[in-house]
Amino acid sequence: MAKRKGLELGAVSISIGPMQLTKRTFLKTTGLASVGVGLGGLTTASAAPIKRKGKSRLNLSLAAYSFRDYFKTATHQQNRPSKAKSITMHDFIDYCADQGLAGAELTSYYLDQAINKADLLKLKRHAFLRGVAISGTAVGNTFTHGKGAKRDAQVAHVKKWVDNAAVMGAPHVRVFAGNANGLSLAEAQRNCIEVLEEVGEYAGRRGVFLGIENHGGIVAEADSLLKIVEATKSRWVGINLDTGNFHTDDVYGDIERCVPYAVNVQLKVEIRPRGAKQKSPADIARLVGILRKGNYQGFVALEYEAAANPWTAVPQWLAKLKEAVNG
Repeated sequence: MAKRKGLELGAVSISIGPMQLTKRTFLKTTGLASVGVGLGGLTTASAAPIKRKGKSRLNLSLAAYSFRDYFKTATHQQNRPSKAKSITMHDFIDYCADQGLAGAELTSYYLDQAINKADLLKLKRHAFLRGVAISGTAVGNTFTHGKGAKRDAQVAHVKKWVDNAAVMGAPHVRVFAGNANGLSLAEAQRNCIEVLEEVGEYAGRRGVFLGIENHGGIVAEADSLLKIVEATKSRWVGINLDTGNFHTDDVYGDIERCVPYAVNVQLKVEIRPRGAKQKSPADIARLVGILRKGNYQGFVALEYEAAANPWTAVPQWLAKLKEAVNG
């Protein structure tokens, strides 16, 4: 067991382990110092990057969202070509197995929103018998609401899917932050941190990680995302790193900054830096190199969003990804 160290700031003493809180200085300047129970007069409260032993290990998965227009059940409008085949989540698991993948990410949008424990266990059994790990699931949510009914509804929704993930044996739930919606950035960040801590504590009791995705809104850029994650007092909260969602001057640099906090990676086949008129193909080998440099260990789920038919394009991109990972 790692030796524990005591950290003192002012009148407050905090005991920390290798994956618990360290104390830095950003809250003083961002207006987030009031976040968290027991902070008192502290000006800092940041979580250290994840310390992983050994070498980088990249386990390939596929996000069900890649086939978003083809599921028989969906929470959003679909654009399925006429006479195109439709699939169930069991079919998707079979597809992942047939593609030789280690995992399958079962996006919640394509499951019955009132799915019961028996049906979740059927998915777990099916995946196990096909030799595929359920690498996680993903929900749509907003965590920037102030206290009240709207926040409570979002918390309940995510907790429900944490429970569902635990039943399926999925170790990770992707969550969003949300937009400021008239709040200052600091206020929206503070609300998000409060909710992440509440739901993160709940998820930890179920053995499930929450990964907050760089998905526009208040986490469109790495600085704000990192501030939120570092301020959140939970060992069960990290980043769901989407490689296609930074539209900044230095996309690859921002991805690299976030890798030490990543608990899941969704790899996109395109990027769009700031000022670019259109998307361009991602450098898969470079992305894999960045993940290895950051000693990331865990699932890398291809999340295909490009224009070409996924039934044709996904196997091609999986082949490129396998070559980069195994080369």
